[in-house]
Amino acid sequence: MGITDAKIKETDVIALNTDHVNRFVSEQEIAGAMPGAFDALQSLLRHEGPGSDFLGWLDLPRTPEREIGEITDAAKRIQDENDLLVVVGIGGSYLGSRAAIEALPEETPFPVLFAGNNLSPEYHSRLLSSLEDKRFAVCVISKSGTTTETAIAFRLLRGKLVERFGKDKTGKRIIAITDPDKGALRQMAAEKDWQTFPIPPDVGGRYSVLSPVGLFPCATAGIPLAGLLGGAVSGIDRFTRTDASNEALRYALVRSTLHGRGTIVEVLSTFHPELALFCEWWKQLAGESEGKEHKGLFPASTVLTTDLHSMGQYLQEGNRNLLETFLIAANPRSDIPIPHDGDDLDNLNYISGKTISHVNRKAFEGTLAAHAAGNLPVMTIEVPSITPESLGVLFTFFEVAVAVSGRLAGINPFNQPGVEEYKTRMFKLLEKPGY
Repeated sequence: MGITDAKIKETDVIALNTDHVNRFVSEQEIAGAMPGAFDALQSLLRHEGPGSDFLGWLDLPRTPEREIGEITDAAKRIQDENDLLVVVGIGGSYLGSRAAIEALPEETPFPVLFAGNNLSPEYHSRLLSSLEDKRFAVCVISKSGTTTETAIAFRLLRGKLVERFGKDKTGKRIIAITDPDKGALRQMAAEKDWQTFPIPPDVGGRYSVLSPVGLFPCATAGIPLAGLLGGAVSGIDRFTRTDASNEALRYALVRSTLHGRGTIVEVLSTFHPELALFCEWWKQLAGESEGKEHKGLFPASTVLTTDLHSMGQYLQEGNRNLLETFLIAANPRSDIPIPHDGDDLDNLNYISGKTISHVNRKAFEGTLAAHAAGNLPVMTIEVPSITPESLGVLFTFFEVAVAVSGRLAGINPFNQPGVEEYKTRMFKLLEKPGY
């Protein structure tokens, strides 16, 4: 069986619970709106409508075996010859791989650091200092090669490579993931003979996690691509069905209906700190896809129970223009029992013998009940456990749901014209030629 033919059990894919939004959006309303969701989905599958030239992400779960083999071979070489990898990229060029790597610490024995996603001198100074006496490689990810944050960091890291290994020995330590035909990074890679992988021209950055953009860093870290892509295949098959039970369509319809009634913020809440960066990936996906023409839910996130001691008050009793979606894993991959204490000065013996995951689960159930009682519409997205397979499912679930939500709103979910505004003003202030 090939990597992309791998399947996970149908019952292990995902569970969406919308019971606590029924008073805001009834089952009858969801059923009545479902034909519109079917039409939106079918337009995507037929490669029609706004942004139809950026629908290559639908095919990424079934990336050919030959390409997967090239990625895994390159990842193995980097592991064998180096102590760590530095991934240089911003936005969709790093968020997906970082989300997966931080979600799966048990699967990622090889260190991967990230650069080029900010302009902080302190951050980059610490990064460069941490590379002293290390054998390191650099993976630079950019379609153009001229994105300011990424280009600055890559220039600094190239200098560090030359300083550390000599000019003639840096080429084999650089992997460039870029446009297959054009752009400054493609030209540089060709001139310097760096190993490269293509960013598919029909895939936008925030939808690129299952392309070499995300797969190469994940493979280098140690994540088995068979599991990640196997989950993605199961997910894309499930979430592109024109079936009323399609969880991605139901999620899209609930959030779209609530947005049409005045909800302006969606909070993705998780009780798993290891999913914090996954929430950041979702925020870019949703915000950049839907936030245009003065439309779209503002995507925010909380990591609980931590944020219950800061944002919990607002979620419970603040402005009711919110939708909260809980992202939950039913079973931990490791657990710790709470010990008995003879003195019991902390009054915890009533839960001694229970596990931390049991307490965490009850915290989730209590929070869900409290927020629902506080007149907050809440949904739950649950996977069996945080694994490569479940992450593949989640990536495809949110990609389909957000694309359908954009089509339901009548916008192009695959462009981002507003992103250029800050760049134009920044370049003018920096006196860049032409601005």
